[in-house]
Amino acid sequence: MSDEHKFKLVPLIAGTVVVVAILVTLAVVISRDSKQVDEEEVNARIQPVAKVELAAAGATSGSRSGEQIVQAVCGACHMTGAGGAPKIGDSAAWGPRIALGLDGLLKSALAGKNAMPPRGGSDATDTELARAIVYMANKSGASFKEPKAP
Repeated sequence: MSDEHKFKLVPLIAGTVVVVAILVTLAVVISRDSKQVDEEEVNARIQPVAKVELAAAGATSGSRSGEQIVQAVCGACHMTGAGGAPKIGDSAAWGPRIALGLDGLLKSALAGKNAMPPRGGSDATDTELARAIVYMANKSGASFKEPKAP
């Protein structure tokens, strides 16, 4: 390397060192001046977007009518005949079942029958289930009396 090139290289290196020193000094000064992180501000920034609240159920257990249970649970099969369920209003299909009486129908509903799971897959109480059976059977030719709440 010639002496002429050395003289050009030295100012270039010195200038780079000066620029880096200035940048480091500025970074240190700026970081000292930045405000401290407030813990409350951090918590406010990272809080959940939503919260889950559980509300009380609308109807208390045992207080739903037969029609409500049928609409919410039984109707999916008993209004369409799905899974071989007797359709509401089909007195020919319900006739042999009505002959079993309310107790016989309730026993089948509690235990489940064919494609129907126990209690129709619902959380209905025995009284609510009996009301649903009375509702469907009476719409299909029976004359059962609606059970009273215990």
